[in-house]
Amino acid sequence: MLSLTQLRGDARGIFDAGLTAANPYDAVNRHVTRKGDTLTVAGGPYDLSSYRNVYVVGAGKAAAKMASAVEELLRDRISSGIVIVKYGHKLPLSLVEIIDAGHPLPDEAGVAGTTRIIDLLRRATQDDLVVLLLSGGGSALLPCPVDEITLEEKIRTTQTLLDCGATIHEVNAVRKHISKIKGGRLARLAYPATLVSLILSDVVGDSLDVIASGPTVPDSSSFADCLRVIARYELEEKIPPRVRAFLEAGARGEIEETPKAGDPIFQNVRNVIVGNNRTALEAARLKAEELGYNTLALSSCIEGEAKVVAAAHAAVAREIIATGTPIRRPACVLSGGETTVTVRGKGLGGRNQEFALTAAAAIDGAKGVVVLSGGTDGTDGPTDAAGGVVDGTTLQRGRDKGLDAADFLRRNDSHTFLSAVGDLLVTGPTLTNVMDLRLVLIA
Repeated sequence: MLSLTQLRGDARGIFDAGLTAANPYDAVNRHVTRKGDTLTVAGGPYDLSSYRNVYVVGAGKAAAKMASAVEELLRDRISSGIVIVKYGHKLPLSLVEIIDAGHPLPDEAGVAGTTRIIDLLRRATQDDLVVLLLSGGGSALLPCPVDEITLEEKIRTTQTLLDCGATIHEVNAVRKHISKIKGGRLARLAYPATLVSLILSDVVGDSLDVIASGPTVPDSSSFADCLRVIARYELEEKIPPRVRAFLEAGARGEIEETPKAGDPIFQNVRNVIVGNNRTALEAARLKAEELGYNTLALSSCIEGEAKVVAAAHAAVAREIIATGTPIRRPACVLSGGETTVTVRGKGLGGRNQEFALTAAAAIDGAKGVVVLSGGTDGTDGPTDAAGGVVDGTTLQRGRDKGLDAADFLRRNDSHTFLSAVGDLLVTGPTLTNVMDLRLVLIA
């Protein structure tokens, strides 16, 4: 049987293979090439000689690496460029200015950077080409609330939605409707210029109107949808009154809706997905097979409460141990997607750490089982960890220190427990973001 040390090492190697496949620089270069004045984007040609200016703008945790690839391709043609990234995610570029700002909660630096992008886009004409780079984190990093709402009110709204366990689709529906740039409004700002959007997807199903809150695509959500989200999670008294009043006015038709399908502003817009969770999941699966594991990739689209999803993964592991189905040992069960956490305590953690600690409780005492759950961006919640790597000894190591895992889970304090037993997954900023990777290894 494989040793626990080898299993844990293999788990990290499989996760790292997924990260490598999601490298934003490589993702751009797989879809964008240049020969002379012909720029080809996913098979579609653009004659650079026909454009007076080429502007590069963008936002997201992976946007700096994406910008480095685009800068190399378009170096002699870039007129101006501004890209906003999370603090600690900057890269030294020569033509595209990189601005760092707050994430997951927006800050004034993000507002200032977004305002500069808006000013640049307003200069664009029908003779110009705009290249937009988007990745996960773009929603928080492109903050420009409508005039009726302050940044502080937007922050409170975003935090309330994140804490209640709302899905990213639901969070973004609200963010789009209180923003000057999201929900198709960036396309309106750039019109009538030609707009090419290169997108590294961090949402389940690669929904273009959800990634970074869909700044360049028709918005399928409405003000009425926003009110339904607030009602679903009983947030009427928690959302700032001016935000609620603005959404209610929109639902009554007193405020213009976000741009919808058929709007002429989208005629010159092309959106291209250059990478996603499926890319990372498949690379991880291939690495596991290379290491000698029988593999089962459940899905790249798994959502739901982290504790529930963790229990399901642990149940699959127990079935493999007991019956050898659905795959035989040594086995690697993988999944991708993005879970949520309904925050009820005041501890420190994130969805991947909560998944890992819940799984650790479910496999307590099991021999030859390792579970890893990590965010491909290297950040899980407001912590320094990407997630956790646990095994059948995790809870006992906690008990040896006088720690009760159930208590830590009740308080949403998975980070403190995993840190104490040395089971945090720490990668530092990866400069990519294609949601989460989870894997269960059974010797």
